Amino acid sequence: MKKFFPLVLVALIAIVGFVTKDRMRSVANDSFSAGEVLKYKVHYGPINAAEAVIDIAPTLHRVNDRPCYRATVYGKTIGSFDMFLRIRDTWQSYIDTAAILPQRSFRNIEEGNYRKRETVDFDHYQNTVVVEKKKKNRNKEVKNYKIPENVQDIVSGFYYLRTLDYDHMRIGDKVVVRGFFDEENFNMEVIYKGREVVSTKAGNIRAIKLIPRMPKNEMFNGENSIKVYLSDDRNKIPVLIEAEMFVGSVKVNLYEYKNLRNNLSLARN
Repeated sequence: MKKFFPLVLVALIAIVGFVTKDRMRSVANDSFSAGEVLKYKVHYGPINAAEAVIDIAPTLHRVNDRPCYRATVYGKTIGSFDMFLRIRDTWQSYIDTAAILPQRSFRNIEEGNYRKRETVDFDHYQNTVVVEKKKKNRNKEVKNYKIPENVQDIVSGFYYLRTLDYDHMRIGDKVVVRGFFDEENFNMEVIYKGREVVSTKAGNIRAIKLIPRMPKNEMFNGENSIKVYLSDDRNKIPVLIEAEMFVGSVKVNLYEYKNLRNNLSLARN
């Protein structure tokens, strides 16, 4: 009996440990799917300064033995602005189709002479990440970090916001999104500000207004400096983003979309 009890105890611990490791949250999603493409014009004040494309690959990918959407954000400067400051940035996230969490994220930053490549691998069972980065003319660095449960990267965080039910929210209600970015954990409050009709290059669109409260940083002018408008329908696609930065006002304006999961809610004139 003395030998039998420790063996049973070890077996129970092993079983509980196995179940815990194999469990992730499940988030209902009827807002987006593979193949979606969104295109934007980026205005810096009155200047048409850049273009951006946000798309989901037409086929699913498998990362950490989980099916994932591969979501990519690509931005580039255009016209005279491109001569002043050439930008070619790619942000990519492999988003777990069931948990709407990043399994892997990737950044390739080319801004003027600045270069940075970064890959982040997420382990949501152990709550850890491995960050591998390389800057111009420097050796590759690999570091490990602890993360909270259900942490998002920047790209997957926007897709997660698209899964939320805003119909039962009141103006001023807050959603807290846990994030990991630039090797730091942070909590971002997103405040629901009601509904509006916004004018975009794709037409007048009924929209949900959100204000992400940004932590102090060197880019954005104040914690309420960003306004995000999601289409007020089942897609909840970003149709307009307005940002007050220390260097001026920036507007990201939807002008084209393809392969939406649901019909877009255009406002009648």
